[in-house]
Amino acid sequence: MAQKPSIPKGTRDFGPQEMARRNYIFDTIKEVYQLYGFQQIETPAMETLGTLMGKYGEEGDKLLFKVLNSGDCLAKISDEELQERNSLHLAAKMCEKGLRYDLTVPFARYVVMHRDELQLPFKRYQMQPVWRADRPQKGRYREFWQFDGDIVGSDSLLNEVELMQIIDTVFTRFGVRVQIKINNRKILSGIAEVIGAADKIVDITVAIDKLDKIGIDNVNAELREDGLTEEQIEKLQPIILLEGTNEEKLNTIAEVLKDSETGLKGVEEIRYILSTLSAGCDSVATDSLHSSLHNELQLDLTLARGLNYYTGAIFEVKALDVQIGSITGGGRYDNLTGIFGMPGISGVGISFGVDRIYDVLNTLDAYPKDATNGTRLLFINFGEKETAYCLPVAAKARQAGIRTEVFPDAAKMKKQMAYANAKQIPFVVLAGENEMSQGKLTLKNMETGEQQLLSPDELVSIASSACK
Repeated sequence: MAQKPSIPKGTRDFGPQEMARRNYIFDTIKEVYQLYGFQQIETPAMETLGTLMGKYGEEGDKLLFKVLNSGDCLAKISDEELQERNSLHLAAKMCEKGLRYDLTVPFARYVVMHRDELQLPFKRYQMQPVWRADRPQKGRYREFWQFDGDIVGSDSLLNEVELMQIIDTVFTRFGVRVQIKINNRKILSGIAEVIGAADKIVDITVAIDKLDKIGIDNVNAELREDGLTEEQIEKLQPIILLEGTNEEKLNTIAEVLKDSETGLKGVEEIRYILSTLSAGCDSVATDSLHSSLHNELQLDLTLARGLNYYTGAIFEVKALDVQIGSITGGGRYDNLTGIFGMPGISGVGISFGVDRIYDVLNTLDAYPKDATNGTRLLFINFGEKETAYCLPVAAKARQAGIRTEVFPDAAKMKKQMAYANAKQIPFVVLAGENEMSQGKLTLKNMETGEQQLLSPDELVSIASSACK
């Protein structure tokens, strides 16, 4: 007996209804990106490991899916090396390529390779799958889609402002309430500096980025393991747990960082972004840095974004009505292209986690009715003569933009109607000898049962209006 097929854990099939919903997500985000002048690109699923390794931190490197070299991948491996069972060493010799971990590093590689073709600043969006050798769980997959938008070749903080507006517009269109969190890596560097642990900035950011997941006690334990002293950890506590309005937090942290040039630069950048977004706010708002966005924008000093390449503002989005991880994130990465031999090109970007957004919209049942509808009009097949009569009318319906099917077989009426019900087709068209003799067709509303005898032009007009 043949073995029942399966798919790898952390991956999913998507049927017609799921794809209709996903396309609604893609189309919504794409339309918003285009409103801001972004252009679409694509990059290969595989990149060289030289492109990928060392860009995501030690944890990220472990999650890279590596691709075995073609042919005899063991040809250059000695028996001694095999017996040592050093997986990292073996992978380095057996694998030259890996599946992309995200879309940002491949984009940086793209910019370097195509620099002469690009008009800077270059605004790109990209929607493709990425892969991570992670442990599958709710909201976390090994294969998932990202939808990125990046701007390179401009240091202006107006780019960060635009990205906040894009995030806000997208989730407002989805009808999903979110909290947009913002911080700055310069602030985090300044904090590490003033507590006397400037050399531990990566360890500090990786640890406090886990605050929501593991709690303050476990974060402190991890900081101890990373070599921070009790005094340094103690100094960090009021900063990590800082509360208040965005303005109150900025004023407090500015005082804490008064001796850190880097930290104060981060405060200045965040203040500019929040102030610019506050333009047009109601003057009675209690927080003078209250955002003009539809969704809440919160300064969160515990937000660290674990990836090493961020250098300025960082962002993260959480859904307020669904328990799930971050559904969008990003930040400024001034030095990313420098690792590919092109220093000095600044970049800032965001990534929408399409699969998590999909789960959120499913949980909230937040899809508009027309987002998941397929066929709107089905012509019943009574035989060859009747079908020949219907085909020109079906063509007219499609020309009018109505999603239309002609049932392919002259099956029993019950079967054809069951097909229409199963696919939730709202209208069917019947044309037998009586209709044909009058040059007309019967349009049946499947929801109400109402039937109308109509000319082809009338039918197309009525169906077109009803299907909008």
